Amino acid sequence: MYSEDDLLPISALQHLAFCERQCALIHIEQQWAGNRLTVEGELLHQRVHERETEGRPGLVVARGLRLHSLRLGLSGQADVVEFHASADGVRLNGREGLWRAYPVEYKRGRPKPDRTDEVQLCAQALCLEEMLATRIGEGAIFYGQPRRRREVALDAGLREETEQLAVRLHELFRSRRTPAPVFEPKCRNCSLLPLCMPEAVTRPRSVAAYIARHLKAEGGE
Repeated sequence: MYSEDDLLPISALQHLAFCERQCALIHIEQQWAGNRLTVEGELLHQRVHERETEGRPGLVVARGLRLHSLRLGLSGQADVVEFHASADGVRLNGREGLWRAYPVEYKRGRPKPDRTDEVQLCAQALCLEEMLATRIGEGAIFYGQPRRRREVALDAGLREETEQLAVRLHELFRSRRTPAPVFEPKCRNCSLLPLCMPEAVTRPRSVAAYIARHLKAEGGE
């Protein structure tokens, strides 16, 4: 069990699932470089969180709910948690009956080829399970470009992957070391590419060409 002082952000878990170096640059070195995609994502989350909690027969929708898990050492904020009336649910303060939690994460773009979004959703569900003493079997991710939800089964494999990443995240923070860069095709989609410069380090013979290419992309001479 972790103490409250040891809790790390759920967002760091998603960054770790994508790239350990990206995670360390953002959360250990406190470096950040946004782009159009990250700004659009931030605006989407702000709009979701600004809306008030609402309730109607059989459904309560909570937005911006604070989450934590002392077992995993994580904390964060859920975009949306729906509570559906259910005979196998839990009690909620100020609400009659029993309610089943269903987390929903919002993303501005399309589904990714990896499982970073699913890991983030699963971490939120694991926090909710600990906080509510319940079991959550599924959640959903709402993608902005298709403008529809994709249901995610919170199965044993995804849970194990998420818990192992939580362990690794704490190891990385304790080490205070940023992993060396390794260039991969996914690096081109990272907003930290100009800071990380993986091609310049992993392909030293092409440093001049790498810098010239980025200067040209930025409108330089």
